[in-house]
Amino acid sequence: MMESITPKNLFGDYTKMLTQFKLPGVDLVGMLESRRKDIEALAMLNTNALAGIQALGQKQAEILGSAVMGVQSLVAHRTDTESKPSSSKTERVQGAVYKTLELAQELVGTVYKAQSDTYAVVTRRVAENVEELKARLQPNK
Repeated sequence: MMESITPKNLFGDYTKMLTQFKLPGVDLVGMLESRRKDIEALAMLNTNALAGIQALGQKQAEILGSAVMGVQSLVAHRTDTESKPSSSKTERVQGAVYKTLELAQELVGTVYKAQSDTYAVVTRRVAENVEELKARLQPNK
């Protein structure tokens, strides 16, 4: 039977294959390990991006639902007999505007969090790459 291919199996196979070609002064296993970490970071970026998109979609659905309920509420309380707006109508409209602004602020917060999480992953992996490169460039003592 054929063994299922997973990223770990694939990297293991490549590592075995490349270690057969021993090049002086080149740490092939270290290089492969670094690339494996890069791929893991990319996978984490994708996961974070997907979670951010899902959270954003959910927040937008909440805003739409809230707006529909607000409109239904205004229509239900509408009185055709009054020609000028009453203070309760004005307060309801004002409340709806404040609620919409609150929801928009939450939406911006959701986007900001998703971007911050993604930036943190990229920043951490870049720092790790710099440290790995420094370690490889150090003369062996």
